[in-house]
Amino acid sequence: MDLEKKPQKQPDPATPRPTAPAAPAMRASDADRDRVADILREALAEGRLDAEEHGERIDAVYRAKTLGELEPLVRDLPAAASATAPAAPRADVAYGTYDPAGAAGEEEKLVAVFSSTSLRGRRRIGPRTAAFALFGNIEIDLTETTFTQRLTTINATSIFGNVEVTVPENVSLRGTGGGVFSNFEVDTQEADDPEAPVVVVNGYSVFGNVEARPRRGKRIADLLHDKLRKHLER
Repeated sequence: MDLEKKPQKQPDPATPRPTAPAAPAMRASDADRDRVADILREALAEGRLDAEEHGERIDAVYRAKTLGELEPLVRDLPAAASATAPAAPRADVAYGTYDPAGAAGEEEKLVAVFSSTSLRGRRRIGPRTAAFALFGNIEIDLTETTFTQRLTTINATSIFGNVEVTVPENVSLRGTGGGVFSNFEVDTQEADDPEAPVVVVNGYSVFGNVEARPRRGKRIADLLHDKLRKHLER
């Protein structure tokens, strides 16, 4: 018996072909979020972002679960390598020599629980300082500080407490923050010298207070002039 071969049925081109399942999105680590946050802080210090947009992007950074969610937040900003690099030293800068290693320093921590503590005097300040006050008081006085990096970030948290930051009048001061039944106040200013240090205060408080302001009459250059005068008087 002859069997007639039936032609094989050709697939309909209009029928979508099955696709391979998409690879799962890469999860973001804490280090990934911190890296993006550093880029955003530097962008704020350089004036690429204003305080409001910086705050919105920082919130999105710490809500992000994947690398794909982080990438758009810095897509329009310089790459991490250039964004976090300290400004090149200039021969006639009165702020001292910027230390490239300073940007990688460890975070300094100040804690006041039912107590008070302070950071002041002629000392070097690291790139990051965390201040936590619980029914306590923290004073951070940078008017006699030696800045060894351009950007200094202070993350202040106050719960039924008080954190006060004071800077010289010839540095740039910026900030972003808020809280619940509390006060967050940063007297922002831009230094005349574009290479002057930048202090960024990020604050959050609950029934507390976070304040940052320049101290008029206190300038970094004045401290260096005082040292030179004392040296010549010897």
